[in-house]
Amino acid sequence: MKSATFALFAALVGASPALAETSADRAACTPDVMRLCAAQIPNAGAITLCLREKRVSLSGACRTVVDRSDRPTREIANRR
Repeated sequence: MKSATFALFAALVGASPALAETSADRAACTPDVMRLCAAQIPNAGAITLCLREKRVSLSGACRTVVDRSDRPTREIANRR
């Protein structure tokens, strides 16, 4: 379990700073990743995609993190 938690932490910290920018963001999403996206650990890109695909099943705190990380992408897309 410790190795899975470490891998998750490394994936969220290292490769996907836009999703989990702070330790509070990581804390908000870690339970959801373990529950919904464990098969994607340690692939940060796959974890991020999984969380976005399963947005309706996320905890409120993690949904806020995911929504905040999506905001710049949506704003740029809306300008076109």
